Amino acid sequence: MNLIRTRNPYQVYIYTCFLSQLFFTFIFTVNLLYHVKIVMLDPFQLVLVGTILELSVFLFEIPTGVVSDLKSRKFSIIIGYFLIGIGFLMEGLFPYFATVLLAQVAWGIGYTFTSGSQQAWIADEIGEERASLAFIRGAKAGSLGQVIAIPLSIVTGYFMISLPIIIGGICMIGLAVYLVIFMKEENFKPLNKIERISTWENMKGNMSKIIFYSKASFIIRMLFLIALFVGVYSEGFDRLWMSHFFEVSNIGALSEEKLVVITGAIQFIVVLVSFVALHLMNRSSIHQNLRHIYIALFIGSLFIILSLIGFAFSSFVFGLLAFYIVIQVTRKVMFPLEDIWLNKIIRESSTRATFFSVKGQVDAIGQIGGGPMIGYIATGFTIKTAIVVSAVLLTPVLYLYKTILKSTRV
Repeated sequence: MNLIRTRNPYQVYIYTCFLSQLFFTFIFTVNLLYHVKIVMLDPFQLVLVGTILELSVFLFEIPTGVVSDLKSRKFSIIIGYFLIGIGFLMEGLFPYFATVLLAQVAWGIGYTFTSGSQQAWIADEIGEERASLAFIRGAKAGSLGQVIAIPLSIVTGYFMISLPIIIGGICMIGLAVYLVIFMKEENFKPLNKIERISTWENMKGNMSKIIFYSKASFIIRMLFLIALFVGVYSEGFDRLWMSHFFEVSNIGALSEEKLVVITGAIQFIVVLVSFVALHLMNRSSIHQNLRHIYIALFIGSLFIILSLIGFAFSSFVFGLLAFYIVIQVTRKVMFPLEDIWLNKIIRESSTRATFFSVKGQVDAIGQIGGGPMIGYIATGFTIKTAIVVSAVLLTPVLYLYKTILKSTRV
């Protein structure tokens, strides 16, 4: 109770990390099932939902970041969680394709208001050194929130699939209200007119550096190309895996209550296996050697491609489940390795954040371009065909990683 009522920025940050991940996971445990069984979206509509979300994030990432720098970190974060809550509340209350699309726009924009603002706020309030510890503690608190949320979502969704989405949306709005009352912002200094001009000039300068380094550095070009192909393949699979799982295994014929339990259990297994895999990776020395990272990423990409094909052609529940878990766990392990890779090859700290942002934007472009194509294939042919095409679209990364390994051979 003292933690809830505290106005200490460090504690508020940890509490916010825990609650935001708790609410997000509470919602997303049943979100795709809701789209498939209640809203009854077809494969193209499922993928289009994800494309609209990615497009909203892509278009509003920079403008909302400017609001955070010029107006207030606190204001930006509160607006963000409020919009996220409104989006999910709208989605859960009105099971129609049009309202689901509007909800993606609302919570996509809300996400851009919070993205980066929380980290900037806590760094302003407690200093960069203490903020590093807060980031680690916040990540741990978020992981705890995910583990707690899945069983809660299963129990709540057992009564009504849309209920976790509605309750989660209300809770997100409640989180915004909590931050209005308890979030302090004492060390934020809005940019003056000269600094605003300087900020835009720095952004232009950083983009110029990125273009220069991309032209000069073979490795950076490869990294961005890989991010593009990963984006192209991922959106279709993320939106269509459940429809394929239900269609092939005949599980879709079960009652909605049983489907909630099954899909929640699958997500819980993924979370637990991913936690173990990441723990083992953290204890290894793989992150200390770039060549070892490249080899791990090559093997991980090969696992994903083979598992996508296996998932597409498997006709047994346990086979589908095994391939899905391999894909998801491998992706979760590869994410931090990709971040370490980029962090190691960028020498200038002043442009590092911009490089990370650009990599994310390249991935989003891939999802925006690849998603509708995969959705069209799934609708015009079969979901199995669409998943196989997704695997084919990812195969160029194997050549790119092999090329990188050849170029770095000692």
